[in-house]
Amino acid sequence: FIDITERYAAEAQRKEFSANVSHELKTPLTAIAALSELIADGTAKDADVRPFAGKIQKQARRLIDMIDDIIKLSEFDEENVPREFARFSLYDTAEAVIDSLAEKAEERNVSVELRGDPRLSVAANLRMTDELLYNLVDNAIKYNRDGGGVTVELSEDETSVRISVRDTGIGIPPEHLGRIFERFYRVDKSRSKKTGGTGLGLSIVKHVAELHGGHVEVESQENVGTAITCVFKKYPQPQ
Repeated sequence: FIDITERYAAEAQRKEFSANVSHELKTPLTAIAALSELIADGTAKDADVRPFAGKIQKQARRLIDMIDDIIKLSEFDEENVPREFARFSLYDTAEAVIDSLAEKAEERNVSVELRGDPRLSVAANLRMTDELLYNLVDNAIKYNRDGGGVTVELSEDETSVRISVRDTGIGIPPEHLGRIFERFYRVDKSRSKKTGGTGLGLSIVKHVAELHGGHVEVESQENVGTAITCVFKKYPQPQ
């Protein structure tokens, strides 16, 4: 007897992912096609051309972001993902990510605070760690409330490095907590699409943490906030 459960589960996951990709890509493409057709055939009034162009640009940006995330996730599906570890300042990396999102935070009236030892460094993949931090802080800003706050806390012990991002946002209902790391899974689909979410960010976060020998911990309470902590195994030397 051969246990083929895992193979069937993987095939089912691939089929579901393919169906979700098709649906998610088709939605913005349909909007782009419809709006551009109105402009091309002269149906759109002159006053509508600029707003339509803005909507086309927004949907195109969403497509590009989604494709970028799909490409990143495809890297993790390879059997031997290159680690390309190097030692770098985790504090400086987090600070740079927060600076890059400062305008978005200001637009949403959300404050972002970085806590931790400025000397904290880590042996990890810099590009992937930067992506992990960006997704976590971006989500914490997007799903926050007006006047809310985000705290990024970095810490370490003898065996691990912890990256914790806590917000004062809308929170996640308990029934959704077990699925938030699934690809294209959204707790609030209408809000995610309005804020430009692809539904892939947390899946990328989970894969990055696992690549670094770690895991992700989540604490959340509706209308109170969410805290997501990524634990990296501490490597003494670059691998």
